[in-house]
Amino acid sequence: MINITQGVLHGGEPEDCVYECIVFDLNMLMKDNHACANTIQAIMNGKIRIDTHISEKCDKILPIVKDLCQVLAEKKPGYEFMTQGYLYTLIGVIIEEKLYEESVNDTITVQRLNSVKNVLDYISDNYSDSISLGRLARIAGMNPRYFCRYFRSMTGRTPIDYLNYYRVECACEMLSTKNISIKETAISCGFSDESYFVKTFRKYKNTTPKQFTKKEF
Repeated sequence: MINITQGVLHGGEPEDCVYECIVFDLNMLMKDNHACANTIQAIMNGKIRIDTHISEKCDKILPIVKDLCQVLAEKKPGYEFMTQGYLYTLIGVIIEEKLYEESVNDTITVQRLNSVKNVLDYISDNYSDSISLGRLARIAGMNPRYFCRYFRSMTGRTPIDYLNYYRVECACEMLSTKNISIKETAISCGFSDESYFVKTFRKYKNTTPKQFTKKEF
């Protein structure tokens, strides 16, 4: 099991795997719950940072998560109560087993992290349009040079590299789910030149769009 804390930039490239995601708002555990409020607030504020690979450190975690997934999948009468109960139990075990670190948030760091998230959201919403480095830097509220360094430190890619990578991922989804030509895919994903699209696609997927469409899905 992998835990992704609120506000943490994350991503992955799954290959031949099936995974389940449980996304929940900690605020729903705060209502009229004075006994747990301080701890939950500390998690929400980032003062308590839950470990990422918690199931590797404690064998109590996976059974709770499996039961939680089953309850959410079946949605039998009363599942709402059981869902919250399992979430409380999960957090309780995390606190009991000390599967977390305590930290003090740096306001400037949080602001910069949020600025990068704003850029990622912008790319997600506008990847089909023409997007310049200057535009992304303005969204982040940084000068282009510093923005490039900071973005790379957070994502492992330069802004333009990430943009092209994201566009290619979107192209893969289109080519595997829609009856669409390579040229139409290129335009839909923000590439004005088909040959550049093919070159970029090969860079990230080690194959051409045409070869990719011949794969079985």
